[in-house]
Amino acid sequence: MFNIGDKVVYPMHGAGLIETIEEKQILGETRSYYIIRIKHGNMQVMVPVKGAEEIGLRPVVAAGHLEPVYKVLSAESTPMDENWNRRNRENMEKLKTGDLCQVAEVIRNLVRVDRGKKLSTGEKKLLTSAKHILSSEMTMVLNISEDKALDIIDSSI
Repeated sequence: MFNIGDKVVYPMHGAGLIETIEEKQILGETRSYYIIRIKHGNMQVMVPVKGAEEIGLRPVVAAGHLEPVYKVLSAESTPMDENWNRRNRENMEKLKTGDLCQVAEVIRNLVRVDRGKKLSTGEKKLLTSAKHILSSEMTMVLNISEDKALDIIDSSI
């Protein structure tokens, strides 16, 4: 269970801060919800306390856990499906895990594909989303601006 003030990551949205824990009645059932302010876009999300782990809500990593992420960003690209639709689906599944190394892999591979042949509009959006997910956690862990985090990501590839 998380507490008010905890820094957490919500897969597909990025890092945020638990602002409060509220009781809400939805569809006749009263449940506790984490009210999380997501750093990117200043968005607020409501996550049920019961089931938060299944959704993938997790604490932000410690600074030392970013080193493997940098290694993934600088490593060789992994093979991706030639079909953009399947490739997009596979990349989306990696983002949904909330695992930083998988997010970094998506970023690295898409940036390199974009350097050779331009990405489709959908893949550009996916790349932007992946960068925001990773950079939002980096800003909280390293106490840096999002621009600085994006610079670190880009220079690591």
